[in-house]
Amino acid sequence: MQKIDKIYEGKAKILYSTENKNFLVQYFKDDATAFNAQKKAVIEGKGVLNNVISEFIMLKLAQENIPTHFVKRLDKREQLIKKVKIIPLEVIIRNISAGSMAKRLGIEEGRELLSPIFEICYKDDALGDPLINDDHAINVLKIINKNQLQEIKDYSLKINKILQNIFKNIKIKLVDFKIEFGFDAIDKSKIILADEISPDSCRLWDENTSEKLDKDRFRRDLGGLVEAYQEVANRLKINY
Repeated sequence: MQKIDKIYEGKAKILYSTENKNFLVQYFKDDATAFNAQKKAVIEGKGVLNNVISEFIMLKLAQENIPTHFVKRLDKREQLIKKVKIIPLEVIIRNISAGSMAKRLGIEEGRELLSPIFEICYKDDALGDPLINDDHAINVLKIINKNQLQEIKDYSLKINKILQNIFKNIKIKLVDFKIEFGFDAIDKSKIILADEISPDSCRLWDENTSEKLDKDRFRRDLGGLVEAYQEVANRLKINY
């Protein structure tokens, strides 16, 4: 299935239409952004690594009956995906305190949490993707209903367990991750996982050294971002 027209360009990916209205081509860019795109750079090779790592994870999730938009990888930078109507929520699952939560609550990074924390943010760049609660999503913004939000929560916590097992097996701690969901273009009532799961959207720390193997290397000017992503791919035994 060939890409036709560019229909959307985000911070890290471009979406193209295809001859089938229910499928898109997703292209992974080398652009790196942080702090709501206030910090930007182009890091050669980042998009290729995100593409193949996300493919690996999406296939693992599908094996565990998590519905996703992923169909197949087309080449080093492109995937064929199902078209979805994105639900304007960013879902964050946290296992260890880090990043904005640690700063917001005034706690140290690295604290093991008693149980996974489920957070949602309203996906709106102009507002800075503010943290919201269930009532905001359901009763104020009217993004989704109560049952749909519970379905998203259930999927997210199941995804967390799967990812924790994947990364534990390669000596990596899954600190937290961000995911997005949407309504399937064919079955409009069906909620499926969209976007990507990669070191761009996860915090990944080496189990022994706590070395950061994720986008915090860019956020915090640590350098070696591509090398860190490559290390994740190597440990997962991804060949591409």
